[in-house]
Amino acid sequence: MMPSSYPLTLYHGDSYQWQFKLWQDTGKTQPLDLTDVQAKAEIRDKPGGLEVFQITCEISLPNVIAASLSAAVCRSLPLGNMVWDLQLTYSTGSVNTILSGSVSVAPDVTDSAEEAPEVLAAGEPIPIKRPPMKAPRVAKKW
Repeated sequence: MMPSSYPLTLYHGDSYQWQFKLWQDTGKTQPLDLTDVQAKAEIRDKPGGLEVFQITCEISLPNVIAASLSAAVCRSLPLGNMVWDLQLTYSTGSVNTILSGSVSVAPDVTDSAEEAPEVLAAGEPIPIKRPPMKAPRVAKKW
């Protein structure tokens, strides 16, 4: 069975939390029992790619997976497009990928400078950087 599509749109450097409830039936009346199941999710630059970024997963019984991406990990993601998926590993060794999709990382603005400027306390004068002054032109008399 192919995984369901769940694209992620991320803002560089932000933190994210998702909650996935899993069901055995389409009517969502029978929770999928996640006892002894391990959940694992990764973002990669491409399928099989060497750049790997972990999404933390925690299972709450009977059927909830809480996934989170820290601000630090999100800040380390390259801008642009990548891929991700979420896999379940059962105690029998069986593996089932339940979600997959594209990942789009947009650039942030706040704290995005190579070297963040110093933040001034209230009431401090704001230093003004001015370009160097050029010597005035003196008109020549002939």
